[in-house]
Order: sequence, then structure tokens, then C-alpha cells
Amino acid sequence: MTSVAIIPARGGSKRIPRKNVKAFFGKPMIAWSIEAALRSGCFERIIVSTDDEEIAAVAREYGAETPFMRPADLSDDYTGTIPVIQHAVEWLASTGVPVSRVCCLYATAPFVSSDDLIRGQELLVGERCSYAFSVTSYAFPIQRAIRIKDDGRIAMFSPEHFQTRSQDLEEAWHDAGQFYWGMAEAWREGRPIFSEDAVPVILPRHRVQDIDTPEDWDRAEWLFRAMREQGAS
Repeated sequence: MTSVAIIPARGGSKRIPRKNVKAFFGKPMIAWSIEAALRSGCFERIIVSTDDEEIAAVAREYGAETPFMRPADLSDDYTGTIPVIQHAVEWLASTGVPVSRVCCLYATAPFVSSDDLIRGQELLVGERCSYAFSVTSYAFPIQRAIRIKDDGRIAMFSPEHFQTRSQDLEEAWHDAGQFYWGMAEAWREGRPIFSEDAVPVILPRHRVQDIDTPEDWDRAEWLFRAMREQGAS
């Protein structure tokens, strides 16, 4: 059975311009994801889906393929992950490549571990599910969350839990935004990722950081530097 990594990396990032190829600890950001995929040994092919020639060149330099350029209608601010992976899977099928498992690996995931990619594939196969994707826990009980109303005052989302001890509240989890293993037919059919036919690949919170804003980028650098200095994993 053939496993393929697809790394979506469009060129039009606005909040952090050129973030997919911006230098992060001595390498273009996308290089960290490519190298983790290579180290994992999970993939027969590692493909970067991009609309940008510079990103494509960097991807090839670090060992990925760019056998097609992503069409413009899948490269705007509103295109979701599933259509991008669908396009890549259908392109592979059109070339006669029999793909069974596809891992969507984000280009801005410098904390991704090859061991976690391996675990994800093992869970996907072992649990016979549509998807296995990275998650981590919320640091604070979501049941105690508050909102700021239009008048500037505070209200709880779940006021019935005001008196509930934190240790008595159910732990909550969120998408870690690193990778999504899926069966090829699940991607092609557009099955939802967040469903009962998915299993979690649990990551520690210190290895999870969205990188969507300059503040996110700074925090990622602080975390990455601290991990290197302490030899954490």
C-alpha cells in the first residue's frame, strides 16, 4: 500500500508574508516539515502542493517533489484543506499512481516529529478509520471560559460550572494543526476530518504552536529555542 505526504504551501500568505519559505532557525520554514517526513520513512513520495515557483524550488532543494502547480482557484484565502488534498490525490490517480494513505502535513509545522507521523500511520491502519490527526489538550478548562459582551461586561459561556472544581471537569482537546493522516478514499470523498471516524494522535502542549501571525512566529521561536537548549522532545 502506497503512502504519500502532501504538503500544502501556497504563496499568498498575508499576515506573515512568504512564511512558508521564511528562515526559521537556519532553514526555510517548509524544510522542517519535509525533513520530518523524510526521516519518518512512512512515505513513498513527498509532494508539495503550491502555486508559487519559489516555494516549489525550495521544496525540491530539501527533497520533496513538485510534479504539478496548484491551480489558482485552490490558492486563495478561502480554500480549505480538504479540496487541496483532493486535488493532489486526484492528480496522482490520473497518473496511474495507486495511493492508499495520504498524510496532509502542514508547511508551518517546525515542531512536527517523525515519530508522531509514524504513530499516526499506525493508528490509521490499526483503528481502520478514515483519519488520524494531531491533537493536544487545552491548558485551561473550556467549561470555565468567559466572554466579553458588547457593553464591556463579563459573562461565562457555561455559568453552570462556576462552582465546579477544575479537576472535576472533562478534559478538552483541540486540533494541533500539524498533520492529518487519511485514507485516500476519505480525502477523495471529502469526508469530514472531525468526526467519529477519526482518532487522535496526542501531542504535548509544548510542541504545539499555530503560526498565523507575527506574534505566533515569535512564540514559536521562543519555544523552539527552549526545546533545543533543554533537549526536550
